[in-house]
Amino acid sequence: MSSMNTSGYEQMQLIQVDPVRRNISLVLTQIFVWPFIYLTFLMLLIFSKKETFRTETRYILFGHSILVDLMFLCLTDFVVLLSYNFVLIPLHFCVPVCMLMEVVAVSAPLTIGAMCVERYVAICMPLRHQAISTSRRALIVILMIWILSSINPFVDMFILISTASREYLSQLTHCHYEIMILERIRHFARGLLYIVGLVLILIIEIFCYVMIYLAARSASGDKKSASKGQRTISLHILQLFLCTAEVMCPYIEAVVMQYDIQTYLTVRFINFLAFSITSRAVSPLVYGFRDEKFYAAMAYYIRCKNNEISTDIDKQT
Repeated sequence: MSSMNTSGYEQMQLIQVDPVRRNISLVLTQIFVWPFIYLTFLMLLIFSKKETFRTETRYILFGHSILVDLMFLCLTDFVVLLSYNFVLIPLHFCVPVCMLMEVVAVSAPLTIGAMCVERYVAICMPLRHQAISTSRRALIVILMIWILSSINPFVDMFILISTASREYLSQLTHCHYEIMILERIRHFARGLLYIVGLVLILIIEIFCYVMIYLAARSASGDKKSASKGQRTISLHILQLFLCTAEVMCPYIEAVVMQYDIQTYLTVRFINFLAFSITSRAVSPLVYGFRDEKFYAAMAYYIRCKNNEISTDIDKQT
């Protein structure tokens, strides 16, 4: 969703405006992105090692969330490195990369919505939670998320193959999703469709938040769990707003580019870090550091690794 709305040739010209700025931006991007890649990879590794996380619905959905975030960060960084180093690749290789980026980008807010619904069921329907939230249903939800996320990219791919010329399909280009959308009207339709989807997810999250708030005020409810659930959904709503801002960024950048190239480059860089990357950093905050069980597992894993390193150093000395 962070792809740019200029052609590959125009992107090259924009990046070449100031080589010093290009190099500084590239270094800052790597400094900012790789800690999040390491953190999400570490959390995914911990998730895979603990059987209890692989059997509880909330952790299964969380594991899927950090998986798609990790894929998005790696793919985005790969595209950024290609772009800033003036590397053009065949369009037929770029299309699958763009499709996968689109799928994981759309999967993120859908997973957020599923996680909010799971918290609503756990807090507002505690007696039915065990029967409703099963690991099998969680996997079915994840499958549905991938199917829904894949519809638009596959439709765009089939339209591209059937309408584009052979010369266009064989050209070298930068990887950005707009290479698959040749008509401007479809570009705006894609953004509008994504925003409508985000609004629907936001309505679901607000409904879950209100119901959990009412449960927290109820004398019979688990006030501690309800209060924690409210804070969790609040962070999910923040994450959803970041995803919405990420969708709007290319349209804002297109307007800025008409007035000043240097300002456009600055706005594009800030938008990339503030929305594309930061929105993927909220999930580790929500569960990795706030969830007691997962935080304990992560602290134990890091402590064990540090002890192993210390033991190896002592043996060498």
